Amino acid sequence: MSTHLLEITNLKKTYPIYGKMGKLFTPKEHMCAVDDMSFYIDEGETYGLVGESGCGKSTTGRAIVGLNKVDSGSILYDGQDLCKLNEREFRPLRQDLQMVFQDTLSALNPRKRVGEILEETLKLHGMDDAVMRREQVISTLQRVGLSEEHYFRYPHELSGGQVQRLGIAGALIIRPKLIVCDEPVSALDVSIQAQILNMLQELKEELRISLLFISHDIGVVRFVSDRVGVMYLGTLMEEAETESLFGNPLHPYTQALLAAVPDPYIRRREFTALSGEQPVRTEKFAGCAFCTRCPYVMERCRQEAPKFREVEKGHKVACHRIQ
Repeated sequence: MSTHLLEITNLKKTYPIYGKMGKLFTPKEHMCAVDDMSFYIDEGETYGLVGESGCGKSTTGRAIVGLNKVDSGSILYDGQDLCKLNEREFRPLRQDLQMVFQDTLSALNPRKRVGEILEETLKLHGMDDAVMRREQVISTLQRVGLSEEHYFRYPHELSGGQVQRLGIAGALIIRPKLIVCDEPVSALDVSIQAQILNMLQELKEELRISLLFISHDIGVVRFVSDRVGVMYLGTLMEEAETESLFGNPLHPYTQALLAAVPDPYIRRREFTALSGEQPVRTEKFAGCAFCTRCPYVMERCRQEAPKFREVEKGHKVACHRIQ
């Protein structure tokens, strides 16, 4: 039995690519959104998943909370493989597995007040006492930096930072064990970002919850994460404890992400920034996922996909150049 809170093994998710006639005909091929992903999250840990937009980070997060069905692989939680559960079997686990969406406002009912939205979640999980529901909602709002006044507001009456706090309150209201945070601060001002990140850190320590923190901003990921996985074209390129990864980035893609950070101390290391865009990875794609943009590509890289292996204690990388 796994000793980890959550363990993902060889996860794969594809989407069909249709021709000019759309869904009238069978798809020509399939795009690999997530391909052979494996990592784990321990109790009370923040795992940062970083990579460019479109690399499969959100697909992975949505698969964990049951919003995406995967093609193959396993997601083990509490001794159960979430990939094998139907909706009825998965429903009791939703109390433990929650998600904060990137665009929280679009996930809220605009016709209901904040209090009604949060109380509805408690109703679904069996809390029938109206007084207890209201007390728990107000307590949760205060925990995330909102006040009792916000209980009576509509979502559109909140600022961007308040909406994200409400999204976090919606995830916390039923006391989960793991929260998937999908780009929770990407649309916020820098000062508000800092407030939300500090709040997440405090909640994690106070409530002993685990976080999967998804972001394209490697600087933000460094601030909040205990361990970091660097993702590209649906698969992990590198994984290590935060300080190990930033102190000694091994994979050229990790180095390229760091080269894009406006930090003079990082730029002194003269990492090579990337050019071009991510290609579409289909099932016919051969070799290393990064071979089309890697500045150090070899012929072997185009023909053989490198294994994701441990090269130092706790430091894994998928690169033929690293021995």
